[in-house]
Amino acid sequence: MFPPLRDELRGIEPYGAPQLSLEQAPVQLNVNENPYGPSPEAAADIARAVGAAAVSLNRYPDREFVELRSALAAYLDTSGGSGITPEMVWAANGSNEVMLQLLQAFGGPGRVALSFAPTYSMYPEYARDTMTEWVAGHRAEDFSLDLDAARRLVEERRPSVVLLPSPNNPTGTVLPPQAVTMLCEAAASYEPGGIVVVDEAYGEFRRAGTPSALELLPQHRNLVVTRTMSKAFALAGARLGYLAADPSICDAIRVVRLPYHLSAVTQATALAALRHAPELLGKVDDLRAERDATVAWLREQGLEVADSDANFALFGRFADRHAVWQGLVDRGVLIRETGPDGWLRVSIGTAEEMAAFKKALLDTIETTKEPA
Repeated sequence: MFPPLRDELRGIEPYGAPQLSLEQAPVQLNVNENPYGPSPEAAADIARAVGAAAVSLNRYPDREFVELRSALAAYLDTSGGSGITPEMVWAANGSNEVMLQLLQAFGGPGRVALSFAPTYSMYPEYARDTMTEWVAGHRAEDFSLDLDAARRLVEERRPSVVLLPSPNNPTGTVLPPQAVTMLCEAAASYEPGGIVVVDEAYGEFRRAGTPSALELLPQHRNLVVTRTMSKAFALAGARLGYLAADPSICDAIRVVRLPYHLSAVTQATALAALRHAPELLGKVDDLRAERDATVAWLREQGLEVADSDANFALFGRFADRHAVWQGLVDRGVLIRETGPDGWLRVSIGTAEEMAAFKKALLDTIETTKEPA
């Protein structure tokens, strides 16, 4: 059968959230984007930086992106980290590529990648693409981790890579520090051991007092903390993800990275954005407040809502969630049909977008006779 695709890939649909035009759905709350774009000043600085990079695009970029790694290390030192050096930082085209590189370096045939469902739907695809066995444990009813069960599963399956989003996607649940420590210790208890990847793509949206796994890096050599500029930095279109870890882990990734994988334009864009970090992150508090208000409102309607430290909320439960999703689309609001059966996820938008979502949801529930 042509083309000669790998057997395990035949019939599989490519990953991707449903995309609709703004005419079809003027309110788009399905992919956890930051609704507030860069200011004219930040955009102008980014444009200047890209323009300066453009005059030397006949040359390959700095393949070690030293300046960017230094700037990211400085930012992480103000974002929950301590003593993070450029040698401890790696970056790629979105945290998706960072994760894939981790699986390329530490996964592979005969090795196991492990997480706990429900979790980010791309994780099993990274495992599949690198021919790594995928193992998924289960979360508790409130989407937290049963630490004893999690430890037993890690000790039994001896994964090379443990993937733990915190806040979790799609539930918004955070991992307490003791959970990260326990899993790092469990993954270090066998030979040759495994790495524990705490995916903090939504880390900047954590509620006050919720620690970052960055604080634990000095204690656990096998801990990797990943971040992205797509969410809090409102830079989804730039595709820049990064990690902090022991320098030996970064060196291992360098073995599998493609040559010059991070373009000069991407590096210039990210560096300019980091110069404007306080401004670009300035709407995070507003989005946190809007998230908390949305969670409270959904609960007032009699719906279940997972506690969220991200810029989205998972809510339910619906007998026919697709009918509710479609009802919202019919009213111009696009959210995500994801997570456990019966649940839906809404990204947090502007106050006006959330008002439109609430009205559309109430109208849909009334029409579909779903309980509220």
